[in-house]
Amino acid sequence: MNAKDYRFWILIGLVLISGFSQGMLLPLLSIILEQNGISSTINGLHATGLYIGVLIASPFMEKPMHKFGFKPVITVGGMLVILSLAIFPIWESLWFWFILRMAIGIGDQMLHFGTQTWITATTTKETRGKSIAFYGLSFSLGFALGPLMTRLLSIHQSLPFIIAAILSLFVWSTLIFIRNQWPEQEVHSAYPTTSLQRFVQTAKIAWVALLPGFGYGFLEASLHSIFPVYGLRIGHEVDTLALIIPCFAIGSLITQFPLGALSDRFGRKNVLITVLTIGSLCFALTGILEKSIPALFILFSLAGMCVGSLFSLGISYMTDLLPGNLLPAGNLMVGIMFSIGSISGPFIGGYYIDALENISFFYLITIVLVIITLAIYLQRPNRNTLTTDHSSQK
Repeated sequence: MNAKDYRFWILIGLVLISGFSQGMLLPLLSIILEQNGISSTINGLHATGLYIGVLIASPFMEKPMHKFGFKPVITVGGMLVILSLAIFPIWESLWFWFILRMAIGIGDQMLHFGTQTWITATTTKETRGKSIAFYGLSFSLGFALGPLMTRLLSIHQSLPFIIAAILSLFVWSTLIFIRNQWPEQEVHSAYPTTSLQRFVQTAKIAWVALLPGFGYGFLEASLHSIFPVYGLRIGHEVDTLALIIPCFAIGSLITQFPLGALSDRFGRKNVLITVLTIGSLCFALTGILEKSIPALFILFSLAGMCVGSLFSLGISYMTDLLPGNLLPAGNLMVGIMFSIGSISGPFIGGYYIDALENISFFYLITIVLVIITLAIYLQRPNRNTLTTDHSSQK
């Protein structure tokens, strides 16, 4: 295995353990707070701490990466996550845990920003879809395994936090085996020189590639937070809902890599339009057949197989559109759009099911996916796009 492949798998391992910690924290803290008598409203607001941390940190990360390189950003982010996980058992306090959640959001954003940008900057266009698919697959796998840690609550409340911190420390320590690199920093009259200018230029060139990140955040957060409430309102049992929701994630695990490979062959835009169209149809059918449990199992799985890869496909599409020196800004903006979607999804979804009681919640998701599909389909190539091959760094 050469140095480039070795680095790639270490970065993939870091993404997996990050997904594991996030997947553990969401249900773990919700269960602990519920057992402590915290209202569901406060519980839900408390869960936004991670995404607030992402939004707070995002505007300040691009310049340090250009100055210090990929590895220091990932190192500091991983250290922040490990320390926060280790500190959780020390003091059980609502506001203190909220601060720790924001700290993990900041650390995870640094880790994702660093690994995501490093991978996209060092892969060729011909293999980019498969490489980013591994990225998405590893995070999804970690996110799916994380909730299993809630079983350890029956032994001791602190045990899940301690084990997650130790596992994170072990994977984080593998960073010592790879050398630091820096993003492209060419001097060109057409390239913006300040962070704000780079964000504006990125939005002009690749705004359409940021929409899948928003859509995935909206979808994931809505299905995990609003669908259980809506499902209970239309007569489904809690145990049934607990089995239906994972079908979306399982479906996404099955097709992450195949869709990435197909996007390398047939183009990111074509694959995105196809999966979004099929995903929209799946959720429209779900709205019609929402009372049928078998239909929910099947359609959730099919929807996951299609739109469960939106985030990774969007990153690949964004990388195709942007020149190398705008990749850090592009990856930051993808993370920001995902966080905005994750925060707005439960808020809009909650308002929707209260205001429109007789109209299926799944039609809201269908509308969001259709809008994104049309935006990608109608977008014409930007003639001012300064594209490069990002595979020059070895």
